[in-house]
Amino acid sequence: MFTKEAFMKIKIAHFYYDLLNLYGENGNVKALKQALEQAGCDVTISFITIGDTPKFQQYDVIYIGAGTEENQKIALADLHQYKQEIKQAITNHKLFIVTGNALELFGAHIIDHNQQRHEGLNIFPYHAEEVPFRIVDEALFSSTLIPKPILGFQNQGSVIKDIDTPLFKVIEGTGSYPHSSTEGIHKYEFYGTYLIGPLLVRNPKLLEYFCKKIIKQKYPQIKLKKLTFTFEEKAYQSFMKEHYPKML
Repeated sequence: MFTKEAFMKIKIAHFYYDLLNLYGENGNVKALKQALEQAGCDVTISFITIGDTPKFQQYDVIYIGAGTEENQKIALADLHQYKQEIKQAITNHKLFIVTGNALELFGAHIIDHNQQRHEGLNIFPYHAEEVPFRIVDEALFSSTLIPKPILGFQNQGSVIKDIDTPLFKVIEGTGSYPHSSTEGIHKYEFYGTYLIGPLLVRNPKLLEYFCKKIIKQKYPQIKLKKLTFTFEEKAYQSFMKEHYPKML
């Protein structure tokens, strides 16, 4: 006999899995898939790249990760043809998880090192500017999404200003620009951050948050299973104990 959970079908779209996977961003997609499966979902992943025809209304969550500056501009040029569909998806509360410099794609424009202006999707009013220095550091942020601090890593050569709905508050590290007390953006169900790499693997509570958010958006009447991330929790606690013992 099938349970209700057996009929939960979740579709993840991983955009530019080949171009924007600079720091193993596919690990976050794999972690999300495994967490959703643990919750009882049947999960499929659509891998979208140049030349594909995405169907935004069919996806439950859209993930876009970090890439080189060159690949970022290639992805941006490709995304422009879907600008209105993307805007409609975001304003209709489609869940987006966007990391690294992919965050810059959704702003008004990007000014590169040569002072050339690249028009963004203009979903949000912020703009990005490539700078003559890099921000490379471990980061510790707080969030209203979960009670535990967020562990992350930054390696960015751009800054963003004028975000009025930030995702994180800075405990240690750098915000969206030097000396900023906030980082990222959270508007509608769009979650964007400069943090890169295995963000969801390093932060099991954040992974759980997104898993529950995805399911509840599509199946609001479902009673969710308790999720366990034993290995990830041990790794999180070990890192916190070594580097941020006062935060435990």
